[in-house]
Amino acid sequence: MSTYFTSDIHGCYKEFRLLLKKSSFNPKKDYLWIAGDLVSRGRDSLKVLRYLYSLSLKRRVEIVLGNHDLNLIAVYSGIKKNKEENFFDELLSSSDIDKLINWLRCQNILKVDKNRKIIMSHAGISPQWDINIAEKYALKIKEFLSHDSYSLFLESMYSNKVMFWDVNLHQLDRLRYSINAFTRMRYCYPNGKLNLFYKQSPNVVKYPLQPWFFIQNNIPKDYSVFFGHWSSLKGTYVPKPFISLDSGCCWGEKITMFRWEDKKIFSQKYLS
Repeated sequence: MSTYFTSDIHGCYKEFRLLLKKSSFNPKKDYLWIAGDLVSRGRDSLKVLRYLYSLSLKRRVEIVLGNHDLNLIAVYSGIKKNKEENFFDELLSSSDIDKLINWLRCQNILKVDKNRKIIMSHAGISPQWDINIAEKYALKIKEFLSHDSYSLFLESMYSNKVMFWDVNLHQLDRLRYSINAFTRMRYCYPNGKLNLFYKQSPNVVKYPLQPWFFIQNNIPKDYSVFFGHWSSLKGTYVPKPFISLDSGCCWGEKITMFRWEDKKIFSQKYLS
């Protein structure tokens, strides 16, 4: 039995399945952890979701939601407009779209394995948090997204106004901050305040902005933290215990997979 980690599939179904084959993933005995952004930009989001749904029925996959997954749910709900670059038309018109969305919105926003000391989220963990705070607000987000009135919650979550964590914030603002940190974060100021506007490589972004994983944090040093979301990190030093998984398949580069037991890395180049 092995555990595999990947991220940012973005509808690149062919490359994803080839990567699973290349890494010898066995759905009968292995486990797959995915750090979000299953859909959008690639043309086969429907195939990706159907395959992962089938794995979930066998309890072989752990998924945390990314910003593009939340965007799909928002588009489905009528909160946001569908854009051409999403390539959602086939997915939204599919016969099983209701089932897939209801499954997707019930996935986690954070996954923590305290026995193996593993953390996974799409964008990362706020430098202002410890594990307990992160778990608390990830659970609250999951509870709201799993509820029948999830669309009302999601509609209120899109905000660029709450960038600094404070326990005295109104609960709605704490949840807004949490979704931003879990799914959109890249850069922070030295005090931990988020900046959601810069997406470029750290090679071209200057101080005081720093990648979130360079800011002093409260994550125990014996944990491994897997994240995606940031394809422009290529070539950037990422310190332990952080492991970046997004290697830009949807931008014509590759999709990457990490095997936990022997720390081996696999990759598959973009094909079409």
